Amino acid sequence: MTATIIIPKNADQNLDTELPPKLENTAEIPPQSEPKKVISLEEFLVKPPDRMEWVDGNLLEKTGMTFKHGLAQSKLSTSWRNYKNSSGQGGEVVTEVVCRTNKQGRRPDVAYITPELLPQSGNFTAFSQSFPLIAEVASPEDSGEELFAKAQEYLESGCLEVWLLFPEARLIFVNAGQRWRLFNGDEVVNSQSVLAGFSVAVSELLA
Repeated sequence: MTATIIIPKNADQNLDTELPPKLENTAEIPPQSEPKKVISLEEFLVKPPDRMEWVDGNLLEKTGMTFKHGLAQSKLSTSWRNYKNSSGQGGEVVTEVVCRTNKQGRRPDVAYITPELLPQSGNFTAFSQSFPLIAEVASPEDSGEELFAKAQEYLESGCLEVWLLFPEARLIFVNAGQRWRLFNGDEVVNSQSVLAGFSVAVSELLA
């Protein structure tokens, strides 16, 4: 690719008549791109980069989040947190904390850790398995097929229950390891196994 540079002819002379510029072509030097650093899953889990997941040896940034995505994520995490406190079940609710599945390093939108699985140190950079309860909120860029495949990955890696929220369609799918259950906008969705007794209107989460 070449770039055109305009060099005025006789620029140092005062002429009454303006002469047309002389055109010269020079090769454009392409910018040097930063080389991608390949790291192992173990290296990723020690210090996970912000907003990144480790998938098939590549670092993938989570993108495409919208206002509706963030709102649904916030409402669900608050609902789970309030319920685990009021019910006395304990544990912790976290957002976008890395966990290790059987294949990848994932960063679920919302996750609940039971008291039994909380590390004694009270701190960690990545959870050693899938969280017991996980929710992913679909963004406009997400493919439904990919989200369901990710949910299956969670279930095969120690997760007991997965929620998939689709804010645009106002739908929530829940799988507790056997089959998917669909909850529409006018229904009440409830935890199938992990947060016993928890329920909330779909319209409250996906208004």
